[in-house]
This record gives sequence, C-alpha cells and structure tokens, in this order.
Amino acid sequence: MYSEFTDQVVVVTGATRGLGRAIAEGFARWGARLVLTSRSQQDCEEAASEMAGTYEISRPVAIACDMSDDDAIVACCERVHAELGAVAVLVNNAGLNPGPDFEPLKHDTYRRVFDTNVWGPVHMSELMIPKMVEAGSGSIVNITTVGAYRGAFPVSVYGASKAALLNFTQSMAMQHAASGIRVNAVSPGPFRTPMMDQLAEAIPGFYEFAAENNEMKRIGDPHELVPAVLYLASSHASYVTGEDHVVAGGFFR
Repeated sequence: MYSEFTDQVVVVTGATRGLGRAIAEGFARWGARLVLTSRSQQDCEEAASEMAGTYEISRPVAIACDMSDDDAIVACCERVHAELGAVAVLVNNAGLNPGPDFEPLKHDTYRRVFDTNVWGPVHMSELMIPKMVEAGSGSIVNITTVGAYRGAFPVSVYGASKAALLNFTQSMAMQHAASGIRVNAVSPGPFRTPMMDQLAEAIPGFYEFAAENNEMKRIGDPHELVPAVLYLASSHASYVTGEDHVVAGGFFR
C-alpha cells in the first residue's frame, strides 16, 4: 500500500520514543531511508541500530538535533542534504511539554516550549522545502494535539504552542502548494507515551480523566497514530494539504 516510501528519504524528529518512534517504525516497514533525530545522539544511535536489525532497511542516519537550537537545525538539514539529497517526507514530531502549569510559568519556560514546538518545526521545514521544490514534490506532516483546539489547562503552554503550529501548518500549505509541497497536521488525543506518563505521575487520575473525555473511553497506543501519518505523507493524499487529521478516539472539537 505504501511501497512508494521504499528508498525515499524520510526525516522524523523526536524519533527515539513515544509517537515519534512508532511513526519512524511505520516508515521503516515500507523500506524508507530514515533519518532519526532527537536531542540525544546516543538515543538516536540506539534507535537506528534497533530498527536496522528489525526491518529490512539500511541503517537509519542518526542525528542529534535540539529543535530549540537554530544552529543544530541548520547543521542537521545540511548533513541530510549532503548525504541523502532532497527529503521526500518530513515529520515534525519532536515536542516539549514542561509539565502541568499549576503554578505560574517563567518566561524562559514559555520561550523554550515555543522554540521547540513552533519555531523549530517551522525553521526545519523552511530549510527542507527548497530541495523539495527542486525535486518537484514533498510532504510535511506536523504532529500537534487536540489540545490545540481549546484551552488545555493544566498543560496550557503546550496546547498554545501546538495551536500556533497548527496555524503555521495551514499557512505553509498555502504558501507552497503551487510548488507541489503538501503540508498537513495530525492531532493526537491521549496516547500512552513517556510524555503522557510524566503528566500522569504529576496529576493523579490523569489517564482516567483523559480516557473519559473521548467517546472510545480509552487511551491510544502509539502505533494507532501511524496510519494517519503514512496516509498524509503518501500520494494517496495527493489532493490534501493544509488539513488536520484528528486521531483521538472520538474527541469532538
């Protein structure tokens, strides 16, 4: 179904755990030439080794890249283009959640979250797009959250940053559609990930509350998000851009 990804260059940020790891494995199953990024080079190397040993793919390229660091993003994109050429698919998954904001957050916390969750993905996209344009096509999928659609206390700054990314998704789609570049988003609801585990530790009953607020009354498994990402990244979605695909067990906006 997605054999078109075989030998295509696919970059997944925040790819070593949680949703990003599941997404990267989804592309690995279809033989993509993967680039895995996260803040830890060791984590990237370990994930690359594990995927190469599990799937019939060449060893993914492992690049440490802090999405709040301009220089790191530039270096990552330059290396990818030098070693692999134009990127066919970019999945901006890396995100930072500072935890529950029961107390007033400091300005530097807001700045760090927005740098990671908004400016980082936008910056990386803009650096990748020129090569996509030269190649004649490209797909960008931004991972946001259902919390982008309404107040998200006690994770307000995370929800607000993802709302901004969702708006940028639509703006980038408008800007680059004529060049054959599609930009879409996937908004997850509650999934069992390390990030969510941290919130659950800080907020008693968090998982139960999250499950109760969708119609399926359960928490998602990260691999349940993957089909939406593969679809939007693929030619099956050739007439889809600027859209958001919500995967949230029946969370109604």
